[in-house]
Amino acid sequence: MLLNESIDALDLKRGGTYIDATLGGSGHSRLLLSRLNGGRLYAFDQDQVAIDNAKKTFEDPRLTLIHDNFANLDQHDIGRVDGILYDLGVSSPQFDEAARGFSYKLDAKLDMRMDQTSSSLTAYDVVNTYTFNDLMRIFSRYGEEPFAKQIARKIEQAREIQPIETTLQLADLIKSAMPQKALKKKGHPAKRVFQALRIEVNDELGSLETSLHKAIEMLKPGGRIAVISFQSLEDRIVKSIFRENSEVDVPRGIPVIPDEMKPKLKIIARKPILASDEELLHNNRAHSAKLRVAERL
Repeated sequence: MLLNESIDALDLKRGGTYIDATLGGSGHSRLLLSRLNGGRLYAFDQDQVAIDNAKKTFEDPRLTLIHDNFANLDQHDIGRVDGILYDLGVSSPQFDEAARGFSYKLDAKLDMRMDQTSSSLTAYDVVNTYTFNDLMRIFSRYGEEPFAKQIARKIEQAREIQPIETTLQLADLIKSAMPQKALKKKGHPAKRVFQALRIEVNDELGSLETSLHKAIEMLKPGGRIAVISFQSLEDRIVKSIFRENSEVDVPRGIPVIPDEMKPKLKIIARKPILASDEELLHNNRAHSAKLRVAERL
């Protein structure tokens, strides 16, 4: 996804040190390493499956694999770096493996944990134990679901009879709570709610905000941060953090701007970089992808 565009945006230094904060299927890491002459790459993923797969396919002493949430970038012995890349959201292998419970099209137990080794909260827990008000809140806030209230009420009624166990059970409940007019619209009716549950289970937005602030501090002067997002909530956070670190409100009359008031970032492109027409033809998911880039001053 925006593979060449994101690596190009990092303006690689051939012997530099980089972080791939979202290893996933390793596509970005592989291309990044191919463009380095020496250098170092630290690749993070909270999904042990992604780490294990990378161990099988990479034999490169320049690569260090780290099984951890990218919110903990600064808790490893990395130091300052020349660039950091994020490719947010769920990777294709996670969607394709039914047992992970991410897909509303494949039947599985409700799980949705990206880190199945240490995280305890699952989508089953959220669906079956959260209050009506909390369900309505996360469906509305994280899924931007217009029928959040009706869906939350339907779930509340159904679980009084028996627990909601599987992805297809939940998808059917969501459909039953929505008016026929909404069901005829393009896209799966359960998409927004499943997105909201995934974000809640993995604290995706909180982790992203924490990680971005740490990433900015880890960049060397001239180092770049590139973030690919796929939904408006993520993009809003990225845009907001980039903006607040690239603008300063200097009181009138100050002859010299103190260092602590100087901006930390320069935004490389005011508008997000979008997928090419060629990529859009072959990858439907790329339609929602947005790449934002900033440079440390």
